[in-house]
Amino acid sequence: MINSKNKGSCGEREFCNYCKEQGYENVRRTAQYNGKELDSKADVVGLDGIHVEVKRVEKLNISHAMEQAIRDNAGQDIPIVAHRKNHEEWLITMRAEDWFKLYKIK
Repeated sequence: MINSKNKGSCGEREFCNYCKEQGYENVRRTAQYNGKELDSKADVVGLDGIHVEVKRVEKLNISHAMEQAIRDNAGQDIPIVAHRKNHEEWLITMRAEDWFKLYKIK
């Protein structure tokens, strides 16, 4: 059984790979460069204007995860939680007000 830190790192790598499959080649984990980057508490960077919190767990308290994304973001970008369970697809959770901001852009 893999510990939660390793599972978190694995989930971040999985989400980065998923983003790259979608055409976002500059996406990477922040932890891969000597720990967290000084200017970001996001798990993943490279999606402009988006603060990414990644959760790769079977039981997720989405309210707590979203609170963490909002708190760590400090209001600079749109906070999202990218999450998935075993054998399921990636989901993105965000505040409705942020979703409408993105929807208006199109």
